[in-house]
Amino acid sequence: MYIEQGYKGNLGVWNFFLIPVGFMLFMVFNYFSTLMLVEDQGQSVEEIMAQMIELMGKMPFLIVNLLFFVVGLAAIFVWVKYIHLQSITSLTTSRKKIDWKRIGFMFVFWAAVSVTMIMIGVYTAPDSFQYNLNWSQFIPLVIVSILLFPFQTSFEEYLFRGQLLQGLGILTKTRWVPFILTSVLFGVMHAANPEVEKLGMEVMVFYIGTGLLLGAMTLMDEGLELALGFHAANNITAALMVTSTWTAIQTDSVFIDVSEPSFGLVDMLPIVIGYPIILLILGKIYKWSNWKEKLFGRVLSKEEFTKKEFEKLNA
Repeated sequence: MYIEQGYKGNLGVWNFFLIPVGFMLFMVFNYFSTLMLVEDQGQSVEEIMAQMIELMGKMPFLIVNLLFFVVGLAAIFVWVKYIHLQSITSLTTSRKKIDWKRIGFMFVFWAAVSVTMIMIGVYTAPDSFQYNLNWSQFIPLVIVSILLFPFQTSFEEYLFRGQLLQGLGILTKTRWVPFILTSVLFGVMHAANPEVEKLGMEVMVFYIGTGLLLGAMTLMDEGLELALGFHAANNITAALMVTSTWTAIQTDSVFIDVSEPSFGLVDMLPIVIGYPIILLILGKIYKWSNWKEKLFGRVLSKEEFTKKEFEKLNA
């Protein structure tokens, strides 16, 4: 009963939406500001980013961007704990304590899968990648990535699969509405990324598909732990292993993707086929059941939830 954990806050349901709505308004402003800048300067997002990176350097540019999420995550925690009066644990999971083993397992699992997929890509299409490893630049990148990327990924998880999922679920008394809507909004949030400009709107399938995967993990497992581990592994692995000159994340990674940017049906296969396989594997490991109810069923009322919690305490 992850969504129902939101009842443990002492204030109205509107408290779930203040920070998410504020963040999305900021992203809308950022999106249209970027469009205006592109139009005024007659340059692409890629070219503007290249100028900023040349001015600041890759590492400072990365750190400045990630520090925004450090502030954002702190804001969510302060709001939840001291304004909404909900515990961070109940925002994270339906379990008595946050399951750090779940986070660690998912991190290692997805990092291993990601590295394997990247190396297969490098092996099968060597002309598409440029070897770029420089230990003097790579070691600081590892340190910065491990320290700061979890703030970025956790901010997005607590925002979308935490506050918004619980708030929309309690507001609509459904699971499917927050499941679908948070996944779409997660995708839309990335609309200003240079990948969208370069690859076209088709790449939104990846972002929304990933949102659906993370939402399904959260609802089926009754907590954010698996989503937190997956998201952190995904972004850290990408930053360390392979970037390009036109992506939102540009680092001194092991490989640089120098292939012609494209996103077609073949690129959708890992999402359409791979993501469901991941859910099935996790379902076996954690013995998930009642999929239809957990993904699309009804959210309990506050009275029903309180009664179940009371029965659990006295069992």
